[in-house]
Amino acid sequence: MNNQLNLFIDGEWIETNDKLKVLNKYSGETYEEVSKAGEREVNKAIEGAEKAFKQEELPPYKRYEIIKKVSELLQEEKESFTDSIISEAGKPRKQASTEVDRAIQTFEVAAEEAKRISGQGVPVEAAPGSENRMAFTIRVPVGVVGAITPFNFPLNLVAHKIGPALAAGNSVVLKPASATPVTSLKLAQLFAKAGLPKGYLQVIIGSGSEVGKQMQEDERISTYTFTGSAEIGLKLKQNTGLNKLILELGNNSPVIVDKDAAIDKAAETLAVAGFAYAGQTCITPQRIYVHQNVLEEFQEKLLDQMQNLKVGDPFDEDTVVGPLISEEEAKRVENWVDTAVQAGANILTGGKREGAMYEPTVLSQVTKDMNVVSKEIFGPVVTIIPYSDLQSCISEVNESPYGLQGGIFTENLDTAFYAARNVKVGGLMVNDSSQYRVDLMPYGGVKDSGWGKEGPKFSIEEMTEERLIVLNL
Repeated sequence: MNNQLNLFIDGEWIETNDKLKVLNKYSGETYEEVSKAGEREVNKAIEGAEKAFKQEELPPYKRYEIIKKVSELLQEEKESFTDSIISEAGKPRKQASTEVDRAIQTFEVAAEEAKRISGQGVPVEAAPGSENRMAFTIRVPVGVVGAITPFNFPLNLVAHKIGPALAAGNSVVLKPASATPVTSLKLAQLFAKAGLPKGYLQVIIGSGSEVGKQMQEDERISTYTFTGSAEIGLKLKQNTGLNKLILELGNNSPVIVDKDAAIDKAAETLAVAGFAYAGQTCITPQRIYVHQNVLEEFQEKLLDQMQNLKVGDPFDEDTVVGPLISEEEAKRVENWVDTAVQAGANILTGGKREGAMYEPTVLSQVTKDMNVVSKEIFGPVVTIIPYSDLQSCISEVNESPYGLQGGIFTENLDTAFYAARNVKVGGLMVNDSSQYRVDLMPYGGVKDSGWGKEGPKFSIEEMTEERLIVLNL
């Protein structure tokens, strides 16, 4: 068995008798078998991470060198990682290749940020009686970081967890999604090759209900960083006491197409953003609010642009929409759409399932109580919702319990600024879809979409503690 298919614990590749079959998400056949962690392996991983953090300090420049080296090694291994993402995540080739490029950048930015961690001066001498004192702050690592990552970005979202954690000087226990663990194990190989000291990175495989639960209950983990559903995020909050948390949770992204929008641009952008990777990203446009004056024109152009979307084998260079992560998830999407249709929704295009594949689907005549509007569908389905008054539209947008990212298409600057001030999201994209993200920007939501920010610079702030030093001179 290859090293990459075993657990990475304390610098060693550990094989267990309990195996997890990782499926090729398009063919449904077994892609790889991976060792699963039991209670003993999880405990050993956390123990090793704590020991490494306490016994071997990793100075900032060394962190920079190691993480930068991983970025370079990842560039060299780009095709291998791209193939892994296609196979275990079902992500179409161009999108998988882009994910690798983004992860290369994420590690490069994290490496640079390792050298920029700083505190600030505090003018305590301005207080009466403290004339002879000076003060400043420093930022110190929190200790052991527990990272739990989802299936949809098996490389770049892992990079967003472990890159900043290591850059901050912490050790990391990583539990990738059970559907997509191979890419994380391959990444651990690169860290070992780059010279990361033993114990600073642990990769353990298993279910959230077992491995994840054990991690949550272990007081040796100081900070948790999690991307996933709001339901699991709430459980994590409840189970981790006063530990620090970075939560990137669900969303049902709103995008407004205003009467002053460039309709061609809006239709072209949303035709791809709404369905790429079968809609399986947290910031995929889902609720598209279109002004009545341009509704017919926008719908016609959106449907026309969707004719260019190739659906099928993710290994095909031209495929845009591949399978969902499982047939079970495709059936859930199918059920939500069918239920909406029974309640009065109209299918403008799509609406059919074959195995784990679900056609790119556009729904109109929807109501805000339907699952396809009110919940995160996480599938290749968008809803068209007409409006006539922007203020009322934004009020309806804000009724959602989610607030990760949103977008608005408009050529009117006043409209853009009104939306920026009033749409309750962590990030609002003007003349772009809600799906826009580059890896150095602050990324995070409000309400049930979580709290804390990703983006290496901002994650490092979350993964360090500010310590005050006062000198009595």
